[in-house]
Amino acid sequence: MIIIDNLLISEDIIEKEFVCNLSSCKGACCVSGDSGAPLEKDELNILKKEYKNYESFMTDKGKAIINERGFYEYDEDDEKYKTPLIEGGPCAYINYDESDIAYCGIEKAYLEGKTTFKKPISCHLYPIRVSKLKNGSEALNYEKWSVCKSACSLGKKLQVPVYKFLKEPITRKYGEEVYNMLDAFANREK
Repeated sequence: MIIIDNLLISEDIIEKEFVCNLSSCKGACCVSGDSGAPLEKDELNILKKEYKNYESFMTDKGKAIINERGFYEYDEDDEKYKTPLIEGGPCAYINYDESDIAYCGIEKAYLEGKTTFKKPISCHLYPIRVSKLKNGSEALNYEKWSVCKSACSLGKKLQVPVYKFLKEPITRKYGEEVYNMLDAFANREK
């Protein structure tokens, strides 16, 4: 375990390799699973406030779910707010490109300059999952999921550790100093 400030970081994050391979997985992490993506409390209002800016980048089914159930749901079991799902499957904020690859409608709007919100941080950080600990610290763990098998293979081929692949979201959430300390730990003389 690596300790940086208030973070407990699994060594898998520097030891495992990972690079998303959308042409192979087709964005399965946005489609599969038994619950939506975890949301931080500050993201709840952002989802509402920015909706008009990314709504046109979503599927009709996704928009219908948002209109019916709202921008997020509370998961009693996990005690977390999460994105709603379409019929127990894909995230409500999803869409598909011409190759039938799933993508985040919010992120697509961001990339086209329509919103300032990139996407929920839990999605941006994936395959890192963040757990809040009772003492106020956070634990960062690498989540291995079968739908990401091709990402693990590509990461190994390209020799890209999880943390390097996720430099932007780690920096977005925790700051450049934390990322640099993680990188220094990973590159320490052994």
